[in-house]
Amino acid sequence: MAEKYLGWETVPMIRVLVFCEGQTEETFVGDVLSEHFHRLDIWLTPIVLRTSKQGKGGVVSYHKIKWQIETKCKEDRTAWVTTLLDFYALPSDFPGMSSSIGASSIEQAKAVEQAFQKDIAQPNFIANLVIHEFEGLLFSDPNAFTNWFSSPDLTSKLLDIRNSFNSPEHINDGQATAPSKRILKICSNYEKVLHGSLIALDIGLDTIRRECMYFNDWVERIEALSKTSV
Repeated sequence: MAEKYLGWETVPMIRVLVFCEGQTEETFVGDVLSEHFHRLDIWLTPIVLRTSKQGKGGVVSYHKIKWQIETKCKEDRTAWVTTLLDFYALPSDFPGMSSSIGASSIEQAKAVEQAFQKDIAQPNFIANLVIHEFEGLLFSDPNAFTNWFSSPDLTSKLLDIRNSFNSPEHINDGQATAPSKRILKICSNYEKVLHGSLIALDIGLDTIRRECMYFNDWVERIEALSKTSV
């Protein structure tokens, strides 16, 4: 474990490497999550997954990300490694996908996450999936969209969607009804990379955690690392 020096005292520094699906998640880690974890002496470093030697971002197949995660876990044993990947549209070769068919989407995501953890099988790895995708977190407070868009009845339309589900994480993952698809139908000029983290910043981490319990569980697992060693 890395250390930092405060006068004569040596304090362990907890490092967490976060494999992100894309640039939006990378920015979310750097701009929204990092400030919170710095106060706990936990230092997050986002890493955008590679899809090829030149390409970055996205999850096109499981085998293309597995080696990246395993390699990082093994080459940096003093750091924790985790993921920020959308459950929506995960490739079919992901661990646990076939065995969880028929379950509710949240139960299916939990089963896949558990299978993911088991398959990587590294002591410093923490599997995590976003249910169902990053945009779901933005439904934690639809009012934040008004700072960036002026579409007619914007807030009421987004609130209607939010209030139709038990939580933002229950908004379903169909090709036409996933959170991002619903946002685009109302805000056609929404751009994930440009607006995603800005809206999340306006919402605030506390609100997102309160509204999205599955996401909050992951945050709590990272917080708990302050009492754990690799």
